[in-house]
Amino acid sequence: MNVILDIARFEPTSDAKPHRESYEVRVEPTDRVLDALMHIWRHHDGTLAFRKSCAHGVCGSDAMRINGKEALACKTLIRDVAERDGDVIVLDPLRHLPVQRDLMVDQTSFLEKFRQSQPFLKPKEKPPKQGEYHQSAEERALIDDATKCINCGACYSACPVLDEKPDFLGPAALVAAARFIFDSRDEGLEARLSVVDQPMGVWSCDNHFECTKVCPRGIKITKLINLTKRAITKHKDQMV
Repeated sequence: MNVILDIARFEPTSDAKPHRESYEVRVEPTDRVLDALMHIWRHHDGTLAFRKSCAHGVCGSDAMRINGKEALACKTLIRDVAERDGDVIVLDPLRHLPVQRDLMVDQTSFLEKFRQSQPFLKPKEKPPKQGEYHQSAEERALIDDATKCINCGACYSACPVLDEKPDFLGPAALVAAARFIFDSRDEGLEARLSVVDQPMGVWSCDNHFECTKVCPRGIKITKLINLTKRAITKHKDQMV
């Protein structure tokens, strides 16, 4: 089948404003959107800019908006976004981040917010002289979902809160915080209260669930944010 990729194009050093270009590509329904992009880059237009790395849904590099929804190009099959010969697939860069070129965005602010969440272990005790930190299966289950995050930025793009509050930490940073807040080996919530218990922290989340809907790893992002809210409330009640 043939599909038409309608792609947002923008080169900041030479373009006054973004524009769109279309490319007709011969594909199989089981091909990926990334395969079609690679075909265009190799055979039609080597100036087309987009990110990719592992091409297996692990690195998160090729997150973009496909037909208006955030997704990974390497995990999205043509048949998922085009049904008939001649269908148009619309590709746009992620929202809430400056466009570097075409489908590539500048992740600087996204990663700065991620680092604010202190996404690293702060041990509450020294490890045993011999061996490692130990966790039960139940303790591990509390953080299992959050460990799946690949920092693709899809949730950040989909979040409607950022439309009105650009300083909001965003879903990915709050997932990173939750990953350690609920880690039995970590100092936990108190170590990150100054980050999450803020107007632009968890309390800006309005439970739209858009982040959860688009997460390519199936992380229950909104649930983790709400669990963090409950943990903060419980902590404050205990301090009274």
